[in-house]
Amino acid sequence: MPDKRSILFLCLFFCCGLLHAQSLNQKLQTAFTRLEQDTQCKYASLSLTVLDAKTGETVFAAHPNLGLATASTLKVITSITAFNLLGKDFQYQTTLGYNGTLAADGTLKGDIIIKGGGDPTLGSWRYDSSKENTVLKIWVEAIRKAGIKKIEGRIVGDDTVFGTQKIPDGWIWQDVGNYYGAGTSGLCWRENQFDIKLQQGKIGSNVKVLKTVPAMPYLQFSNELLTGNPGSGDRSYAYLPVKNSMMYLRGSYAEDLTKRSISAALPDPAFDAAFRLADTLKRAGIEVEGTAESTETLAVMQKPQPASTQILVGITSPKLSEMVFWLNKKSINLYAEQLLKTLALKAGKPVSTANGVQALQYFWKAKGIDPNALNMVDGSGLSPGDRITTETVARILLSAKKENWFPDFFKSLPIYNDITMKSGSIKDVLAYAGYQNKNGRELCFSIIVNNYSGSLAGIKAKMFRVLDELK
Repeated sequence: MPDKRSILFLCLFFCCGLLHAQSLNQKLQTAFTRLEQDTQCKYASLSLTVLDAKTGETVFAAHPNLGLATASTLKVITSITAFNLLGKDFQYQTTLGYNGTLAADGTLKGDIIIKGGGDPTLGSWRYDSSKENTVLKIWVEAIRKAGIKKIEGRIVGDDTVFGTQKIPDGWIWQDVGNYYGAGTSGLCWRENQFDIKLQQGKIGSNVKVLKTVPAMPYLQFSNELLTGNPGSGDRSYAYLPVKNSMMYLRGSYAEDLTKRSISAALPDPAFDAAFRLADTLKRAGIEVEGTAESTETLAVMQKPQPASTQILVGITSPKLSEMVFWLNKKSINLYAEQLLKTLALKAGKPVSTANGVQALQYFWKAKGIDPNALNMVDGSGLSPGDRITTETVARILLSAKKENWFPDFFKSLPIYNDITMKSGSIKDVLAYAGYQNKNGRELCFSIIVNNYSGSLAGIKAKMFRVLDELK
């Protein structure tokens, strides 16, 4: 039987723990109320959920079941779901093959076909194995090894695995021509983007387009971009051609910006991959008589998509854990959207964003999360139509803690304000979601503000004051 001193010690221990919890709850309540009553939040909707990451108990909750636009904090849900359903070692496959006949003199009477498997990293500069020149070299060497010296057919980029709808429903026109609004593709290339080098002029005058990297000889540019006042930043937007080759540049680019470069979305990544391979083959001395084509360009001409009868080489993507690292560190919308479509493929459904959302919702429904609390339009949070609760985000973060891949997910999260968390920002929306250790107590949280007024810097500083209570 325990002595009185032991009982007294246990009582004091539990009382101290209770007081500590109450103290944190009270501090969060005070900080959240201050934010809610701030003039920047007069017309805003706010929510905060904080959970004990070990016990799952609610430490603090304010409007936890209010569905809000998450911006890029939605990526934590997409990446955690991908870890669960695909596995941390999941990899994509891209194949290079040909059809037709190969003559004894090395003449291929047929097409070279790049068959995409949904890999968002093909041609990306972030991984040594996936860099553009590395991939092109592998393809050229495989063609040479097969004895092909001349190609009488075409170079075709096949992106059919992910269907024809590249842009998720709910994305806005202003976003989709820019690098962060690059659409999905069964055959991605260079993260579906290219760079435009600029030179500012006098304030109010046109910004000059110096060149593109890489060169884009098949695109034209209508440049309406103006030089902005010092301090006005990058307010430039690229507008994608719709079934034509003209890209519009609009907005302003500040006189004092030193980067002098913006990134735009590739209109047809599968075509660009085929175009780069055709160009590289010609420079390597392998004649290509046909044109570069893609699933889209062939469809416009009402021509069938050719299939390979002979595989030359396959290229394997980095592992999912490596992709998620960059997905969250750099908030790459393309990666999240590719993974969401892959969830549909994994579920055996026709590949679409909507079916990817459904597969994700089914997974979490089986774990007790109401699909209505996961009202998703896309996988990246770029759509202002996403409606998720902070309770749901926090519970999904909590679930990841017990998984063997959690260290890979955790290291993918950036650090802001000395807290490990993913940020998210779209028009008048700011959100954070992540983990924090307070005096040995592990916490996970989600905070979202929709429809704030005033500056982004102002609301960010005020939200950080709330999150400071978790330190």
